[in-house]
Amino acid sequence: MRYQKFISEFESNLESLEFETDDILYKAEHRIAKTEICIKRLRNEVIEKGFDSKNEEISFFKHVKPQIFSRLIYYVRLFNIESKRPRSSTKFQIKYLNNHIDKLQVFFNDNLEFYHYYRRGATTLDEQYFVRGKSDLRLPTESYHFFIDEQFSTCQDTTVATIIAYDMLIVYLQQEIEKLQTNTDTYNNPMKQSSSKLFWTGSKTELIELIYALHSSGAINSGTADIKELASMFEQLFNIELGNYYHTFIEIRARKSSKTKFINKLTDSLIRRFENLDE
Repeated sequence: MRYQKFISEFESNLESLEFETDDILYKAEHRIAKTEICIKRLRNEVIEKGFDSKNEEISFFKHVKPQIFSRLIYYVRLFNIESKRPRSSTKFQIKYLNNHIDKLQVFFNDNLEFYHYYRRGATTLDEQYFVRGKSDLRLPTESYHFFIDEQFSTCQDTTVATIIAYDMLIVYLQQEIEKLQTNTDTYNNPMKQSSSKLFWTGSKTELIELIYALHSSGAINSGTADIKELASMFEQLFNIELGNYYHTFIEIRARKSSKTKFINKLTDSLIRRFENLDE
């Protein structure tokens, strides 16, 4: 894929901020800046080189641009939500977060027809939706005028980006609500807190390779979960501290031999099991 390396570098750039601080506002603000720079680079690339075919143009505006532009929408909204989040009681915080989930759901209800078109992977109207110069079928709900122009926009690529961003936001808000509820339950009933009896007996590097493989596949939360969430879940599940997993991922990428050593090992193990059962 023409822009796959571009997207991978962009995502790695965002992940590099993960270990600098736990301050969500700091991370959101810096990721907004990095995403804006990335979108400008992407725009220049498109204007200078164009597309070799109409299918390539459709693929770009349906998949590539929304994948990056959605991060801008996500971090802008996240910054606004968290900067105004009440620091009072758990009850008021949960109410505040639920109100924002309701507001995000309104967008899906207002764009239900297109939402179903996109989610079911339909293609019949792609030329109308994702080729530049087509007449607008609807005005975008969210306007980021600095990045919207005839050379770098279609009538629905922003809608796709907004769907992706709002999916991520709803997951984030639900997790924040769950944290607040869990903390309240634990405070009221300390015996309720329990730990897993499972232990990871492979190497940390192998587990990190597995986590990144799952993240890349989009098999968890439709790809909206971030690496930190997945790593934290596996740490709790397998009673392990992964440390700086981003640094380990860089080491995995730099391998001169197989970059998917553990994934290959899993595949070989499963195939052997099938073969043994067939004998």
